[in-house]
Amino acid sequence: MSEEPSAPHPVPAPPKHPLTQPIPVVGRADGAPKRAKRRRRRRGRGRLPERAIVFVGPMAAGKTSLGRRVAKDLGVQFVDSDAVFQSRHGVITEFFERQGESEFRRIEAEIIAEQLAQPGLRILALGGGAVLTESTRVLLREHPVVLLMTTQAAVLRTANISRRPLLRDDPEAWGRILEARRPLYEEVADITFRTDRATKEQLSRRVIEWARARGRRDARRAAAQQAAQQAQSQEATGE
Repeated sequence: MSEEPSAPHPVPAPPKHPLTQPIPVVGRADGAPKRAKRRRRRRGRGRLPERAIVFVGPMAAGKTSLGRRVAKDLGVQFVDSDAVFQSRHGVITEFFERQGESEFRRIEAEIIAEQLAQPGLRILALGGGAVLTESTRVLLREHPVVLLMTTQAAVLRTANISRRPLLRDDPEAWGRILEARRPLYEEVADITFRTDRATKEQLSRRVIEWARARGRRDARRAAAQQAAQQAQSQEATGE
């Protein structure tokens, strides 16, 4: 019994895009992938001020703890002016007793001026009374300044009273000092955050978002100033 011949196998059609030809990339007309464009946008959103961001506010408002968190999230240096003072001159309360407040304020202002003169982005937290010195307030006009505010009830509830003799001996002093200094805080501040109404993580995100917006604004302003200077230079040279 003879076998019937098998049907011939179908021949596959040639590929629409031969392997020797490049496969087109879906994207812009010039062939650049969309991912690169998104990366450029992310870099634009990431612009930050190129100088110190300064935290001011009353005692125990969270300048040091939040400042450290923001610096960590940004990957930049954190500096506390009170800590710098103590590393050079000893405990502040003891210095007050020996030398008096006026001498403390003089040295404090020198330390702050030194730190503000450092190039590049960093987070700088100032002592509660630093704004009392006029020369410091003048320098702060050239820097982004964050004012941290809270309430006396929140301070007495959360602060380490044993490390703050003023609060331990006279709890009502915090409110009196704040009211005396409030106009100076508001004079130097660009924005205010309440530390008793959000977590440290939430506040850090909000500060960084504000700082990025401030950085973009500063960059646009610098570009406009540079363009104006170039135009004036061309007019002066007759070009």
